[in-house]
Amino acid sequence: MPPTRPVVTVVGLGPAGAELVLPAAQDMLATPSSGPVLFRTARHPAAAELMARLRFGGDRRDVRSFDDLYEDGTSFASVYASIVESVVGEAAIHGDVVYAVPGSPSVAERTVDMLLALETIELRLVPGLSFCDLAWARLRIDPLAEGVRLLDGMSFGWQAAGDPGPLLVGQCWSNTVLSEVKLALEEPAETQHAVLLHHLGMADEVVADVPWQEIDRTVEADHLTSLFVPALDTPVAAEIIKLVETIASLRRLCPWDREQTHGSLVRHLLEETYEAMEAIEDLGDTPESAPAEVVAHAEEELGDLLCQVVFHSVLAREEGLFDLSDVARSSREKLVSRHPHVFGDVRADTAGAVVRNWELIKEGERPGAGLLAGIPAAMAALARVAKVERKLSSVGLGWAGTASFEDRQYPQGDEQAAGDSLLAMARELSATGIDPESALRRSLDRLAARVREVEEAATRGGTDLRGASPDDRLRWFRDGPPSRSDNG
Repeated sequence: MPPTRPVVTVVGLGPAGAELVLPAAQDMLATPSSGPVLFRTARHPAAAELMARLRFGGDRRDVRSFDDLYEDGTSFASVYASIVESVVGEAAIHGDVVYAVPGSPSVAERTVDMLLALETIELRLVPGLSFCDLAWARLRIDPLAEGVRLLDGMSFGWQAAGDPGPLLVGQCWSNTVLSEVKLALEEPAETQHAVLLHHLGMADEVVADVPWQEIDRTVEADHLTSLFVPALDTPVAAEIIKLVETIASLRRLCPWDREQTHGSLVRHLLEETYEAMEAIEDLGDTPESAPAEVVAHAEEELGDLLCQVVFHSVLAREEGLFDLSDVARSSREKLVSRHPHVFGDVRADTAGAVVRNWELIKEGERPGAGLLAGIPAAMAALARVAKVERKLSSVGLGWAGTASFEDRQYPQGDEQAAGDSLLAMARELSATGIDPESALRRSLDRLAARVREVEEAATRGGTDLRGASPDDRLRWFRDGPPSRSDNG
């Protein structure tokens, strides 16, 4: 019985030249179909030869690649989405198409994952050798016996976290990707090394065991480059793992840490947050020029804040709720879902467009929750105003006041009018890009500094600041206290 849905047959082209394309794939490519033969890319050792055979065979078939989409696309995610849309569209028109992809359809092929998720087509997979098959042969290892994990070079930093290896890292398609892999180890041991696998199965094949610092300096990496890491002397994110283990030890061995609960730690979380904020602000507008002690203080305070997050995660793990990995995973998934202009095919060319998209996505996640849902009532009031203003601005309801603050009056003792005036001022500041909480805190810092100056000057001049009259104190605050000679 003929299929009721359009058919997409995915053919694997293998890892190198046409001689490594499996017979079943060769046969499928040679079998006439009502639709075109679509190659994800012609930039593959077997693709050019196979495309030429098909185009100039007896039936001069319609053969195309999607390389033009790579040239015009803004990201891999948008390119893959466009390719899948085109493949499905051709299948709908012709009834069936053949879609050829590098390597194996089942290994590191994002477009096939996207096609598998569709219910509007019938998907058939014709296997092909993957780059992994050649890698095992060149490395002379059994991946199952060795327990090798397969990672993506573009995600190495988090996929390899805590894993000592062995690791086969694919998608190392540029020296920039290899550099990111290299830098994922902050302090690699002198003995750390890896095996570069480049153009396997081709005349210029490279299999080179190189020091870790040389993995991005040995070959001109491309889409046929991968990396094998036999072992990591210091796993990625080792310090994070040590911090988790340290807090877990404290929970077992320290009487104070053992007594803590989520509730008892809340005030410490708030205190550490404020201390981290202050340390970050001390870095100033040019952090790269900040004094070493200021940088060290910011590092310390951020570490204290991280300790609070890890402590709550360790408690939650004990309670069977979640752990730090779950916290990190949910955070990453949220960032990905709320940045479709980076990880998807949504366009957002300005910061304002990003914010609008962000709010629409959040609204879709919590339908009917309301525009201001999720803003904690316990936030500091001015900080809460700033967040409310950002929310309102995202839907065109931001501050539109025009009167100057000097023109606003309210009766003495009228708390509501005073609050409305403060709210108006805070909203207007937020709308102009000034954070009212930060502005007020810095003004308070300047006020405190001025008070200290007056106190110190008064002490040097032998003047009793507290014993002076209110008028004198105000005058001293404005002009400075008199010196000893002024006192006669």
